[in-house]
Amino acid sequence: MEAERAPSVKVRVWDLPTRLSHWILVVLFGVCWWTADHDHWRWHRLAGYGVLCAVWFRLAWGFYGGQTARFSDFVRGPGATFRYVRKLFGRGSDASSPVGHNPLGALSILAMLGLLLTQTTFGLFAVNSDGIASGPLSRWVSYGTGRLFARLHALNFDLLLLMIALHLSAIGFYRFARKEKLLPAMIHGCKTRAPTTEVPYFVPWWRAALIAAAIIVCVTLLLNVR
Repeated sequence: MEAERAPSVKVRVWDLPTRLSHWILVVLFGVCWWTADHDHWRWHRLAGYGVLCAVWFRLAWGFYGGQTARFSDFVRGPGATFRYVRKLFGRGSDASSPVGHNPLGALSILAMLGLLLTQTTFGLFAVNSDGIASGPLSRWVSYGTGRLFARLHALNFDLLLLMIALHLSAIGFYRFARKEKLLPAMIHGCKTRAPTTEVPYFVPWWRAALIAAAIIVCVTLLLNVR
């Protein structure tokens, strides 16, 4: 007799602001990389400002966004993370039960946001050897300090590439080893779950618009400090 398959339904998991901030960061990081390699420094700076705004937005959305976007929903302590890892590699275990991010995904998000925030901060104060590609706030530091920021900017970029490689590897692992499609969910916002899964709550779109506008104003004022 065939085993009955458990029914499943599509559950909305990611709101539009969470998905938009994710893909905006993906695109702008690629633009920053390409413009730096081809010496398009004006566009490199503009893309960097966009990354800074997107990171600040995601940090704010982690406190004021919907349930699955909030850090309180998915950031866990070492004990919970270790138990999840044990389940993840255990035979027949269901480690894909969290509706939103799992504890390992939480670490990845925090690391990625931290590295991106560090990268943009270094870039703001970095001093290029010829002065052409210096950051907008480099006038507030000495030449030696600005050159140090430039070297740290380059070093942190390598760490970001490593983090991205780990992130992509994790997506591949969940897709082929756990049969969980993380990438499509970040596009359309839904995951397939059991009918008994509790639907997460979301917040009005105007809250995201208000936060985004405030961040753009703050970044603009920061870049124009005299």
